[in-house]
Amino acid sequence: MLESIANIEGFMEGVESLEEFKSDKMLCHAVVYNLQCIGEGAYMLSKDFVAQHIEIDWAAIAGLRHVLVHDYYQVDIETVWWVVQKDLAPLKDYIGQICRIK
Repeated sequence: MLESIANIEGFMEGVESLEEFKSDKMLCHAVVYNLQCIGEGAYMLSKDFVAQHIEIDWAAIAGLRHVLVHDYYQVDIETVWWVVQKDLAPLKDYIGQICRIK
């Protein structure tokens, strides 16, 4: 998950606006793919792990993956933008904390 987050951060470097993001189809596809990877990682977590780390809505992350994979042509790229802008940094921080504990 951390690798996919780092990929997205790298891809998004210098992208300042939703309009700029939306206008770059390759960028959008790269970000969506990495969000799918993050969601797959969340989906594969054990029930015990999820129960021990309730601060993150793992089901919502996995659910986003299902939407991105199965309803691909209905994906709202503005929603993708806001997920990247608002949700990625806290997830990265939380996963980083978990990795440092182990």
